[in-house]
Amino acid sequence: MEINEMYESLGISSQVMDFGKEIEAALKERFKEIDETAEYNQMKVIKAMQENRVSDIHFAATTGYGYNDLGRDTLEAVYASVFHTETALVRPNLISGTHALTVALSGNLRPGDELLSPVGKPYDTLEEVIGIRDSVGSLKEYGVVYRQVDLLADGTFDYESIEKAVNEKTKLVTIQRSKGYDTRPTFSVSQIGELISFVKKIKPDVICMVDNCYGEFVERIEPSDVGADMVVGSLIKNPGGGIAPIGGYIAGRADCIDRASYRLTAPGLGKEVGATLGLNQSFFQGLFLSPTVVSGALKGAVFAANVYEKLGYSVVPNGSESRHDIIQAVTFGIPEGVIAFCQGIQAAAPVDSFVTPEPWDMPGYDAPVIMAAGAFVQGSSIELSADGPIKPPYAVYFQGGLTWYHAKLGILMSVQKLLDAGLIRL
Repeated sequence: MEINEMYESLGISSQVMDFGKEIEAALKERFKEIDETAEYNQMKVIKAMQENRVSDIHFAATTGYGYNDLGRDTLEAVYASVFHTETALVRPNLISGTHALTVALSGNLRPGDELLSPVGKPYDTLEEVIGIRDSVGSLKEYGVVYRQVDLLADGTFDYESIEKAVNEKTKLVTIQRSKGYDTRPTFSVSQIGELISFVKKIKPDVICMVDNCYGEFVERIEPSDVGADMVVGSLIKNPGGGIAPIGGYIAGRADCIDRASYRLTAPGLGKEVGATLGLNQSFFQGLFLSPTVVSGALKGAVFAANVYEKLGYSVVPNGSESRHDIIQAVTFGIPEGVIAFCQGIQAAAPVDSFVTPEPWDMPGYDAPVIMAAGAFVQGSSIELSADGPIKPPYAVYFQGGLTWYHAKLGILMSVQKLLDAGLIRL
């Protein structure tokens, strides 16, 4: 069976296939650049594993309290080496990026402290953590004050307003690297470094935390290389490489990580406890694979940007811009476009391809959300997935793909669904 016949057997028409081939042919140089970054980051990960003398003994399981978990301690040393930080907290009981951010924030903020976001509103699931939307156990309930400075109309930092906002009570500045459910640009590591430098000139002792979700290994450096005191992320996103079944990380300054560890476990216990239950091998192996997996997801994002830009839709980033995370936003302007796109991604999945996703009132969100994810790990955003809130401007957010070929199939299938629904013409 020829390759075109194979795609046709999966539901991709020759018309859509030809359209995709035309787009892909023009992306060879972009893909070459992505491969070069992946090669650099692969060497960085291998170097960190070699320096910390990773051995098969580190894959052994621990139970109960997890005292003297050699694999856990070595994994955290590897993460500290990769991110060039003093230490790290990498645990299976950090169940998501939101949870890791919550631990980092609540561990380092006290009643009366002020939390400042100089990049506008955070991702929806953090609104209840902070108390922007009232919720039981929020930082607001514990007396932490929140302020934010919105971005300028062009998506850049409002330095003048940030300077006015930082005051004697500002304890922690949170910087969300990726766009979340917004159509603003994702910030480059260089831009984040400039913002951190600006804030620390105003108040040198302020803690700068970066929500690094979706950004790991997209560039050759990380926010911790440009002054971030903490970088935080999820292992079912980039650094888990599609292998880690759960987990999150917080890497950074030793005092900040220690405080976070006391919030994760208990005061007086911190990093000394926490059994890994046989998950260490998947964490090590996922990190090892991560640069290559991220490169496949990036190629899919670039392909998606160029496909939908040619179809006339607003895309962020656009087809030629540099990439700083794996997320591609496409604004359809109507709910039917978001729904058809997600149904195409689901139809291309290796798991649950027969399921038809529909919008629903998902916990932590203020509008119905549609999610497509036929993943091996539930909620894994490094696997091929797409989601978006059913509210104006009706944008969908596409990310992931453990291989470039799967990401490509997903995008072609999304185009096919839109075509079949009469929403586009080729």
